[in-house]
Formats: sequence, C-alpha cells, structure tokens
Amino acid sequence: MLKGLAKWLPALLVGLILLGFFANLQQPVPLQERATEIAYSEFKKLLKERRVAEVVMQGQKVTATLRAAAGVEAGSSVVANLPEIQDPNLFSLIDDSQAILVIQPSEEENSNWVFSLLPWLVFLGLYFWFWQKMQSNLVGRFGGRDPSDFLTGSSKKETKAVRRITFDDVAGQEAAKREVGELVDFLKDPERYSRLGAEAPRGVLLMGPPGTGKTLLARALAGEAGVAFYHTSASEFIEMFVGVGASRVRKMFDEAKERAPSIIFIDELDAVGRVRGTGLGGGNDEREQTLNQILSEMDGFSGHEAVIVLAATNRPDVLDPALLRPGRFDRHVTLELPDRKAREAILKVHTRKIPLAEDVDLSLLAASTPGFSGADLKNLVNEAAMAAARADENAIRMGHFDEMRDKVMMGSVRSLAIRPDERHRLAVHEAGHTVTAHFLPLADPIYKVTIIPRGRALGGTHMLPEEERHTLPVDYLKDRLTVLLGGRTAEQELLGEVSSGADDDIQKATQLARAMVSRWGMSEEVGPVDLRQSDEHPFLGREIAQPRRFSETTAHEVDRAVAVLLQEATARATAIIGANRQAMEHLVRRLEERESLSADEIDACLGGPAQNRGSAA
Repeated sequence: MLKGLAKWLPALLVGLILLGFFANLQQPVPLQERATEIAYSEFKKLLKERRVAEVVMQGQKVTATLRAAAGVEAGSSVVANLPEIQDPNLFSLIDDSQAILVIQPSEEENSNWVFSLLPWLVFLGLYFWFWQKMQSNLVGRFGGRDPSDFLTGSSKKETKAVRRITFDDVAGQEAAKREVGELVDFLKDPERYSRLGAEAPRGVLLMGPPGTGKTLLARALAGEAGVAFYHTSASEFIEMFVGVGASRVRKMFDEAKERAPSIIFIDELDAVGRVRGTGLGGGNDEREQTLNQILSEMDGFSGHEAVIVLAATNRPDVLDPALLRPGRFDRHVTLELPDRKAREAILKVHTRKIPLAEDVDLSLLAASTPGFSGADLKNLVNEAAMAAARADENAIRMGHFDEMRDKVMMGSVRSLAIRPDERHRLAVHEAGHTVTAHFLPLADPIYKVTIIPRGRALGGTHMLPEEERHTLPVDYLKDRLTVLLGGRTAEQELLGEVSSGADDDIQKATQLARAMVSRWGMSEEVGPVDLRQSDEHPFLGREIAQPRRFSETTAHEVDRAVAVLLQEATARATAIIGANRQAMEHLVRRLEERESLSADEIDACLGGPAQNRGSAA
C-alpha cells in the first residue's frame, strides 16, 4: 500500500496545487477593497451619530456599511484600522448605534484551505519518498526481499517449479539414505501408522562434515515423499530485535502444520542450538529465546501431525542437551566423508550430463581424491568443465581433471621470482620429504612433488593414500612424523643449515606428536591418559572456568615425551637421507630442471618403486 501511495503522490500533489490556484482565482473581492479608508476616530464618530447600519470586523480591520444620509448613499462602506490595544468602549458604541455586528476571520485565516495544507502535503510527500528510497536499499541488502517481511524471515517452501530431487541424486551415503528412507512411507501414508498409535520421529538430526550432502539428503527425502519442504537457516532467526526469531519459528511451524504432511529443514542448527548460559556474558537472550521457541513448538506436536523436522549441523558436540532428548531430535543420522567407492558413485552422478573424453577414468580419479567431500567433487567436475570450455574443447579430458585436482589440493600457480639459491634450497627441502616418504614402509605414496609456488606455499610434496584409513597405528604416525621433518633434515644434511621454510612442517609435527602423547596414549613414559587441554572446548568462558586436570610434573612429562618423538623422527630422517644421499642429489637436480615430478619420475630417480609399502599396517 505504501509503495502504491508513494507512486501516485507526486501527481496528487500537483492536482491539489492546481485546484487551490483556480479556487483562489474564483474568490470574491474582499469588501475592504471597495470601501473608503477612514481614521478610527472618524469610525467612532459615525457610530455615535448612528449612521452605521452594519459593522464587519475582520482581524485588525473594521468595515462599516452606512445608512442613507445627506450626501451619502445607503449601502456605501468605509474601512478603518483597529488600534493594536483593544478599545474597551467599541462594542458598547456598536450596541448604542443599533448596528449589526459581524465578525469574520482575517484574510490570512481566510486563505485557501488547500494552501494551508500544502506544507503538510509536502512533508508527507518527502516522507514517503524517503521511505521508498530506504525500502529499495533494504530490499537490495536483504537479497531482493521486502524488509517488511522480517517477521517471517526467508524460510521458503520449494514449489513444483523446482526440479524434484530424489535419493538417486544422493550418491555415496547409502547408510544415511536407509536411515531416513523409512520416513518416506510415513509421510506418504501417515494414517496407516496413526491407526495403530505409531508416531514418526519428530526430529532428525543430520550430522557430518561440511559438504557431505546434508541439505541434499533433506531435499531428497521431501522429493521421494512428495511433500512440502520448508528450508531455512538457523542464523536467519537471529535478529537485532528481541522476539523476532521466536515469531519466525511460530509462523514457520504453523504453516507447516497447515500443509501437513511436510518437512521443515533447519540448516546450521548450532547457530541457535548451542548450550544455553555459556560464554562470559551468560549467553545471548535472543538466541536462547529462539531456541526455547523451537523446543516448545516441537513439544506442541500432537503426535498425529505428519510434520518432520530435519536439522543439519557439523558441530553436534556444542548442541544443547534439551535438543537431543527423546521427543525432539532423538534420531541421529551421520554422514561421513565418502570412501573411494562412494567418491566414484558421486562422480558418476555429477558427470552423467557432461561430455567426457575416452581417456577419463572415474575410478582412477576417485582414488586420487581422498578426503574430498561430495561438494568438493562437484566443484572439481565444474572446474574441469570450465577448463575444457576455456580451451574450446568438446569434451572434458583426464588432463583437465588432474589440473583442477592439483589446483584444489595445492592452490593456484603463482608467478613469483625466486633467487637461484632459494630455488636450490627449496628443491633440497622437497626432496627430503620425498626421499623419506619413498623409503619408509608405512608412509603414504607420493604422487607429485613440485617447487612451483602454489597457493601460499613455495613448493609441495603431495601424497595420496592407497586405501582408506579409519584408525592410525603408532608406526604409521611415527613414519608420518619422519616425513614431516624430512625437509628440515635434508637442509641440515646437504646445506649445513636450516631455514624458516620448515615452519609449517614443525607446527604440524608438534601437533601430531602432542596428540599421540596426550590423546592417544602412544607414549610409554606418560601412558594411556587423556591429557587434552581445556582450550579445545568451543565456548569462551567455559574454558576459563575449567582448571587444568593434571599437575605441572605431568605437563613436563608430556612436553618431554613430545620432544622425544620429534627427536626420534629427526634421527630416522637423518639416517634415511644419509643412506640415500646420491639418489637424493639426483632427485634435487631433476627437480630443479623439471620443477614438477610425477610418481613415475620420482621412482626413476630413486631406483625404482618402493617395496613392501603398507606391510606393517
């Protein structure tokens, strides 16, 4: 309504101004303009002589209509100015003269009413104009939505125009699909369950790392059941106005109940679902009020309403216990990073409508992308398609996938001028990582080593595990420590000094060694004791309140055990590099010549492929 009024307001103002102008032209000429002006004393004299028939008082002017007299026609008028100080005898003189008294507004007060309203109309016009401008700016800030809808938020129901997503679009998460698949039958025919008194779970919590397909799985569940799907993010409930989030929750749940069967999906639940009363300030009132409203709405289900609430989070450890109790989000579905077989299935889903060249091997590509989530693989396919389009090719080749995989894992190539001595040091450093990894039995195989600056690194040695690991043996971790410190050791052995280039390696090695000692009990001196520091807790304030759970003596033993592990790893790296110094120097020269070496080229420099890799796993 405000938008429509603001649109027509300029035309309305112009019309009123014109109307007032023409109305002013048609006003009668005031009586004073046809009268003879006299002094006020003369006017009083006429009253005393009873020669005035009518007196018209208008502001500070008084007009007298005269009676017939010698030399004066009946009906002629005279006008006089009243004194600034009111004459107390004036009205008694008028009464004595038996004249008719008429009091009228002054000329200023008798001005056209349209012109008297013009300032207000102009003010209203400017107000609506500024409102419209502010509204258009806010619409841009809120992604094209009307800011008057802030009470409803941006929770949206997908319409039929949205492509229907089914479980066929969710690859690599078979266990999760089985867990939520039984809800499809309930949503399709809820009365069959309600007849026997059965109730569907009110809340299902989807847990897993980012990019594993939690939102996709929720959409697929709605697509399989063919029900309304309401999707919102928990962060959109939090506003600067207290109570707005709770109002949005009520409105969304009411609408979902009206359109049951339906699904409500709340993404990033931890934005409002964190443990209440935490932090130095005691928590956030608006967030906690919104969380309380979600809890009460879920308790308000009658048990026969076919509404299922799905929520997603990658931080289930920070959620309030009230969210996870039976009757709320009591069913937990975990989505893991896909293994090799699952990654191949995901790649098939994302490439089914994309032209692939004959040399593309999705199985090999899946094997070379460990740790990739479903979102990472989708991004990889898209980047490869863009690379092929830039090259003006008709199909995506395996080389495009390899190039984009390196870009995702190692970063984009940087053009950086490097001095010759730094280039040699960089080659020695990366060769140290490569040689130690090549000759250690449990180290992951290296698929590429480069001294080309990529991302934030000047070079890199990149390894790919041959198979998925779900537990990490102590011997494997010790080999990993040796590989991490191999670059620094190579600089010491071949160049006689170390540099700051090992900063990231030392940091990772120290973190790994401390985890081995304080979390996994892999130190004989310390033993199997959990000695994790409280600073790992996600809540500021709670970590301050938690004292350290071990003594200074134990802390000293932990530090000593960490140092022993790092020293042992350095000694092993020194022994490997010393025993293979000639092969390593050959690798350094080839690396300086070629800048990047593949796995086959590395094996050729080091005397063939590594033997018995993984035998002690």
